[in-house]
Amino acid sequence: MKETITAAEAAHIPQQRAELLLDSAVRYAEERHWDVLPGTWLEAMEGVERCSCADPACPAPGAHPTRPDWAALATGSAVAARTLWSQQPRASVLLPTGRTFDAIDVPETAGFLALARMERLGMDLGPVTCTPDRRMQFFVLPGAGAKVPALVSGLGWTLSAVDLSVRGEGDYVAAPPTRVGSGGAVQWARRPTVANRWLPDAEELINPLAYACGQEARGHRG
Repeated sequence: MKETITAAEAAHIPQQRAELLLDSAVRYAEERHWDVLPGTWLEAMEGVERCSCADPACPAPGAHPTRPDWAALATGSAVAARTLWSQQPRASVLLPTGRTFDAIDVPETAGFLALARMERLGMDLGPVTCTPDRRMQFFVLPGAGAKVPALVSGLGWTLSAVDLSVRGEGDYVAAPPTRVGSGGAVQWARRPTVANRWLPDAEELINPLAYACGQEARGHRG
């Protein structure tokens, strides 16, 4: 069934201010030395916000690369980032993984439980995002994809059983303040700061993350 919204409802859709996207992309490149990539964006079509890719069934509206060779288009230059977002101010901010960081992707409930535990233990953590589809992504040193399956297996689980995955080489994450469809914007659970410039290794975080994911998986089965 086709979804429509009224004018009153449309007036309450949060707008993704172009200057925030541009400023964020430039800051990620300049301050964190992360490669950044302008992705798709949201457009109002017949009273509904659609992805600029024009696919009505787009799984990540407004938050995916615009072309297959996207990896070659990412830049770590703040000057280049400013130019790219000046050309398309509404473009989402995507961060290629497998370069300066990987991201361990877990369900939001398990992620917050693990995050609280790790903070109580005083563990060194990197930035962490929350996505509108109720996932959390923990930034770690590159190379996590090669380590995590064996680490999780050593704890008695499989990645699929605990709904844990790694975004590594050839992949990307959407960065705040990117909006994904009508679900809302990607947000920081732990913002990038001077204190977390040095990222942890996946091996340091995998135990609490896998344990929290395993607990949630058991709860769902129960």
